[in-house]
Amino acid sequence: MRLSWTAFTELLRCTLLGHLRNRLALFLAVAFIPIWIFVARLCTSDQVVRIRLDAIGGPVSAPASQVGQVASALGAITMVAGFIAFTETFQSREMDRRLLLAGYPRLPILLAKLAAVALTATLLALYTTILLWISLPVRHAAPLALALAGAGLVYGGIGLLLGSVVRGELEGFFLIIMLSLVDTGLQNPVFNTLMDVAGVSALPLYGVNQLALSSALTPHIPWSHGLLSLTWSAATGALALLVLHTHRPSRSPWSRRTRVHAE
Repeated sequence: MRLSWTAFTELLRCTLLGHLRNRLALFLAVAFIPIWIFVARLCTSDQVVRIRLDAIGGPVSAPASQVGQVASALGAITMVAGFIAFTETFQSREMDRRLLLAGYPRLPILLAKLAAVALTATLLALYTTILLWISLPVRHAAPLALALAGAGLVYGGIGLLLGSVVRGELEGFFLIIMLSLVDTGLQNPVFNTLMDVAGVSALPLYGVNQLALSSALTPHIPWSHGLLSLTWSAATGALALLVLHTHRPSRSPWSRRTRVHAE
């Protein structure tokens, strides 16, 4: 048990250090999110728009610039979290393979990757919540942070999954960007005020989008919609771990020597 815990903490430390050494990821986390929020504020008017939120069962009136900033913050955090998770998973394939062949336990490797995604999503959510708090009259900061963290967890899990299955970095980046744009674009109330696109409730960000907009712009807090993001996070994380578990070698030199002697 102690050996597994030591392996987990060491791998988690190495994964987080890898994030810190990734200058592009740091730039995206520090600069891209506030820039994207600022662009949304700059490009949308202060005209009051009426949007429909299923979470509260009725229309809501709010300035378009405020709605656009919340929606853009969700889009930014999904792309950054997905990019960070994908880059780390894709670039560590060979190292993970060598660790497994050397007899390193598999479970700590998988859990360390999942824990790194959770920590990254939490830090990004706190940072983004502070930015929105400065830019907007946020009604409820804690539920908003939870919604942003849920968005980061969902797309962090997608990044883990893509990092395990795609053959090249370009394909992974393209898929993450396109998934995020489609997901956030269909649910952006500035462009789709009625939110009546068929199947929109099945998208990964539906729950966190409802929770984020309601928490930031209304006195209501639809906690139940936040559970949808946890479902998506658990599903993508579990699928990513399953792929990582099945696609990487598990036999150590010790197990191979034992098999040779047995024969």
